[in-house]
Amino acid sequence: MKVFAENRKARNSYEFLEFFEAGIVLTGPETKSIRNGGVSIIDAFGSVEDEQAVIREMNIEPYKYAELIDYDPKIPRKLLLHKKEIKRLIGLISTKGLTLIATKVFEQNGFIKIELALAKGKKNIDKRKKITEKRLKKEIKDFK
Repeated sequence: MKVFAENRKARNSYEFLEFFEAGIVLTGPETKSIRNGGVSIIDAFGSVEDEQAVIREMNIEPYKYAELIDYDPKIPRKLLLHKKEIKRLIGLISTKGLTLIATKVFEQNGFIKIELALAKGKKNIDKRKKITEKRLKKEIKDFK
């Protein structure tokens, strides 16, 4: 499994509750661009519209050898999920405070897939607590 992009910033800002794996509908040049490392998922999030799962704000750079006219790197892209999973996501996302965040883009058996996490936003207090806990663990480890 080769990882093309990872959203490490999301671990600090969100608490992950559950993970989902989905395929992405892509064109040929987009696939080649992703394999060359031309993808960014820092601001990417998932949504469900008309009973179809969609990834938004995922930036795929244009492939330099393709002649693309009017290419939009942040166009919403369809996600390939089972209907049961989509219906479950609709119920989970409708819960207040929960969202779908893109955490990883990777290749599995020749297919490019995305890992989405059902996430709840952390508050500044939670972030500070985590930092102090980390610092205390480090001090205890250094003391021994």
